[in-house]
Amino acid sequence: MAAAKRKRGSEAAGERKTKKEKRTENEGEEGNTDTERGGGSTEITVPPPVSVGKWKNKERVLVFSSRGINFRTRHLMQDLKTMMPHSKADTKMDRKDKLFVVNEVCEIKNCNKCIFFEAKKNMDLYMWVSNVPHGPSAKFLVQNVHTLAELKMTGNCLKGSRPLLSFDPKFDKEPHYALLKELFTQTFSTPQYHPKSQPFVDHVLTFTIADKRIWFRNYQIIEEDASLVEIGPRFVLNLIKIFQGSFGGPTLYENPHFQSPNMCRRLMRMEKAARQKERQMVKEIRLEKRKEVKEVLTEDVTDDVFVTPAEEKPKEVEHEAPRPSKSKKKKKLKLTELKKRTLLKRKGLR
Repeated sequence: MAAAKRKRGSEAAGERKTKKEKRTENEGEEGNTDTERGGGSTEITVPPPVSVGKWKNKERVLVFSSRGINFRTRHLMQDLKTMMPHSKADTKMDRKDKLFVVNEVCEIKNCNKCIFFEAKKNMDLYMWVSNVPHGPSAKFLVQNVHTLAELKMTGNCLKGSRPLLSFDPKFDKEPHYALLKELFTQTFSTPQYHPKSQPFVDHVLTFTIADKRIWFRNYQIIEEDASLVEIGPRFVLNLIKIFQGSFGGPTLYENPHFQSPNMCRRLMRMEKAARQKERQMVKEIRLEKRKEVKEVLTEDVTDDVFVTPAEEKPKEVEHEAPRPSKSKKKKKLKLTELKKRTLLKRKGLR
C-alpha cells in the first residue's frame, strides 16, 4: 500500500490562514481589554539599546609581527588583540622583506593603523606604531613585558568593552609626546558602535611617563567605589625615533637618552671584564709577595720595649751570713707554749 502523501495547495494554505486569523483575533481581544482597563489608548515606549547607532569611525588596527619572536611576545600580541575588538591579525612577515611591505599588507587588510612587533637576535623586541599609509610612525624598544597569563591579577573586564584612555600630564608639555598621545588615542581607543564592541566602559588604559619611558598599564574600574584593580598586560616603551612617513621617511624626533641593547650588553661585559682583571692583579701581587726572600733580622728592635731597670746591687760582697732576727724566734716560742697548754687541758692534767 502506497504511503499517504501530504496535501499541497488550497487545503494546506487554508489551514495556515485559519491559524493566522485566530492569532490576530486573540491579539485584538487583548488590545481591547487593555484599552478598557486603562480607560484610553496608552503607548509604552521602550528606549533603544545603547549599542544601536551608526558606526562612523572605521578605524582598524593590524597587529602582527616578524618571524623570530618568542612565546612572551606571542602572548602579548594575543592580549592586545583581545583587548582591542577593532584589531585584525595576519601571518608573520619574513625578515628579508623591508618594512615598506607592511603598508601594502595593511592596504590589503583594509587597516589604517598598524602595530608591528619586530624581533632581533631572539632577545630584543621593537614595536612600531604607525598611521598607514601617510604616517607618522614611531619606533619603540619594548622592555619588561608581562602578559595576562603570567601576571594572574584579580582584575577582570568584559571582552570587547570600550576602554578609557588616561595619559600623564607630561604628554601635553612636549611636542613629541603630544604627537604620541594622538597616535595612541587613535590606535588603542575602540570606535563607538563597532560591531564587535560592547556598550560598556569598565577598564582604563594608562600611559604614564617615568624614567624617560612610557609605562603601559590596564586597570579594571570597580563599580562600588570606582577603585582600580590591575588586569594586565603590562610593558614599558622606550622611544627611539619618530618618522614622518609610515615605517620610514624623514626623522621628526630622535631620543637622545636612548641606549641600544647591544651597547648596554657591551658595557656590562666590559664592567665584568674589568672586575675579573682587578681580581687577577690582586692574585698576582699576592703571589709575588710570597715569592720574595724574607730578610733575617739579627736584632729585634722590639726586644727592649718591656725591659725595666733592675735594682742596683752593692759592690761589696758579704762573706758572713746575716744574723737571724729575734722577733721571729719569740713568736715561735709563744706558739709552742700555747700548743703545750692546750694539749695538757685536753688530757685533763692541768
